[in-house]
Amino acid sequence: MEYNEKDLKKLLKTDAKALGIPSGAAEIFIERTLKSIEKSLKSKDLITESDLTRLVVRELKKYHADLAYVYQNRDKIV
Repeated sequence: MEYNEKDLKKLLKTDAKALGIPSGAAEIFIERTLKSIEKSLKSKDLITESDLTRLVVRELKKYHADLAYVYQNRDKIV
């Protein structure tokens, strides 16, 4: 899988908006999450979708647990 920061950022912004998170706060959460993910991915040559999901969820939980939950359960029937 190829990591696309732009698409991930757009997806996270959409989820944050759906949860009613203020846009300024969401922007900070997302930027910090993406920065941390970028550091984690530097050492890896290959990444799976589950690896990426796990990294994103772990980082988002630090800032907003509901946003992490929504991202983790995206495209699943609940």
